[in-house]
Amino acid sequence: MTSPLRIGTRASTLALTQTGLVADELRRLTGREVEIVRIKTDGDVLTGSLSQMGGTGVFVTALRDALLDGRCDVAVHSLKDLPTAPFAGLTYVTPVREDPRDALCSREQLRLADLPTGASVGTGSPRRAAQLLLARPDLTVVDIRGNVDTRLGRVDASGPGDLDAVVLAAAGLNRLGRSSVITELIDLDTMAPAPGQGSLAVECRTEDLTEDVSLAEAFAALDDAGTHLAVTAERALLARLEAGCAAPVGTYANVSDGVLSLRAVVARPDGSEHLRHGGTVEVTDTDLAGASALGESVADHFLALGAADFI
Repeated sequence: MTSPLRIGTRASTLALTQTGLVADELRRLTGREVEIVRIKTDGDVLTGSLSQMGGTGVFVTALRDALLDGRCDVAVHSLKDLPTAPFAGLTYVTPVREDPRDALCSREQLRLADLPTGASVGTGSPRRAAQLLLARPDLTVVDIRGNVDTRLGRVDASGPGDLDAVVLAAAGLNRLGRSSVITELIDLDTMAPAPGQGSLAVECRTEDLTEDVSLAEAFAALDDAGTHLAVTAERALLARLEAGCAAPVGTYANVSDGVLSLRAVVARPDGSEHLRHGGTVEVTDTDLAGASALGESVADHFLALGAADFI
C-alpha cells in the first residue's frame, strides 16, 4: 500500500487553508492519500517586525528543514516568503496565481482616496507603508503584526478597533472566503505588490522528482507557466537589488500573447522619494532565463539611478 503524501505547512489558518487547496490537487493528481504536517517556524514564534526577526526566510527555514530531514514530502509556502537564492536539493512549482493586489479594509467602507486627513492605516509591510505615503502623505501609518483576524480586529469591533483601516493581501482574504471585508482593491499603479504576492510555492526534494513518476507528473501539472514566468522576473528583480522581502520594493509581472511585462517601484520607506520603471520581453512558456534577464535589466536601471540608497 502506498504511504500517504506528507505535506508540511505552517499552522496559521491561512497557511492551512492554502495547503488544503494544494493537498486536494495532489490527492487528485497522484491518487494518494495526504497527511498534513504542521511545522512551527521562527516567524510564528518571534515577535517584532519582519526585519527585526531576520527578514526573508523566517517563515520558510523550518519547513525546508522538515523536507530535508524527511519529516514531510512536500512543503507549501507563500511564494513571497521564499528567499530569492536557489536552494540546493529542493525544487518548487507555482500553481495559478491568486489576485496579486493589496486590499484596503476600512471601518467606514471608505476608499484610500476618501480616508480623512490623518487617518490611521495599519500594515506590517515597509513596501505598503511607503506606497501608502506616496499616495497619501497625510496618513498615519501604524506598524502592526498578527494573523488576518487580529489585523482586521484593529478596525472593527472584534478587536481594539483603534485604526481607521488596514491593508492586507487580497489573495489571502479570497482564499479564506473573507473577500466581503475588502473596501477597495488598490490599483497596481498605486500600490505595486510584493514579488510573488498571490502565488504559492509547492516544494519537494529534487531527487524525489526523479524517483517518483507520479509525484513528478503531479508537480508538472500543478505548475502554471504564466505564473512561473511572472514570479521569476519579479524575484530576479528583487535578487539583483539585493533587497529582502521587507524592503520597500513593489513589482508585478504578467504574460499576455507571448510577451512578459514587468513594472516596479522602489521607494524610500517614508514615501518621500520613489522610482518607477518597467520592461517587456517575448517569451515561451519555459523561458525562465528570459524572465530572469528581464527582472535583472529593470533592476539594473534602478541601480543606475541610485535605488540602492533607497533600500
